[in-house]
Amino acid sequence: MLEAAARSTWARRKLNFILWLGIPFNFPHRIAIHQVEEHAVVTRIRKRRSNHNHIGGIHACGLATAAEFCSGLVLLRTLKPKDYRLIMQKLEVEYHYQARKDAFARFELKAEELLSELKVQLDEHAKAIYTCKVLVHDSDDNHLCTVHTSWQVKLWKHVRTR
Repeated sequence: MLEAAARSTWARRKLNFILWLGIPFNFPHRIAIHQVEEHAVVTRIRKRRSNHNHIGGIHACGLATAAEFCSGLVLLRTLKPKDYRLIMQKLEVEYHYQARKDAFARFELKAEELLSELKVQLDEHAKAIYTCKVLVHDSDDNHLCTVHTSWQVKLWKHVRTR
């Protein structure tokens, strides 16, 4: 569906609606896929009342969630969900500027880069940790925050459940 969203506005709208239903936390905030590129995804969080903090900007947690969502989509696009389990392990955010306009999180990653790094870790351990650095900017290109999202990646055959 991400591939179709790269080519079609209708497909992107449809995917956003499906994701809002599938990830209920994102629905009231309308965190959406804004653009799908060959090796990147851009998500958007609008400046709207439900996303405001106490001083009228976009809430800090909303910015962090948009970045986390963006990096997770790129990883899911690159890794086969049938083969790998992906869980967010850690989220660190450094804020630089108050978000007074729509905010856009962009994460880019080439598949070869990810797979080569994961292969080394997965050969040594049953799990791998991959940290994504996501930059969030507003519509005036002000750098709002830098988000480091660490993801734990495991082959499903190594996942133990009760």
